[in-house]
Amino acid sequence: MLSTLVKSLSVLAIAALWILMVTAPAEAAFCRTVAGHSICILDIKRSAKYHWEYRARVSVDGKKRPFEVYNCRRRIRVRRDGRIVPFDDDGVGNSICSLLAR
Repeated sequence: MLSTLVKSLSVLAIAALWILMVTAPAEAAFCRTVAGHSICILDIKRSAKYHWEYRARVSVDGKKRPFEVYNCRRRIRVRRDGRIVPFDDDGVGNSICSLLAR
């Protein structure tokens, strides 16, 4: 009787571990409203070499953007195609830099 109980518990524990490993983690995003736009930081990585640069994937009003480099020192973002775009007033770049400057 005890051995069947131990076997049942071990099967349940293995099933619970499998479920935890297979299910995708929830995607947490930091969102804020700036100038009437919903800006969410979906994924962000800080440069090890240039601590003022961040590679971030954001969404603006629900529309996802690809990874872009945000340079907080020069106040520019570099798109995937290499184009350099200055930060907008109250835009995504300012949100990233002000949030992470703390």
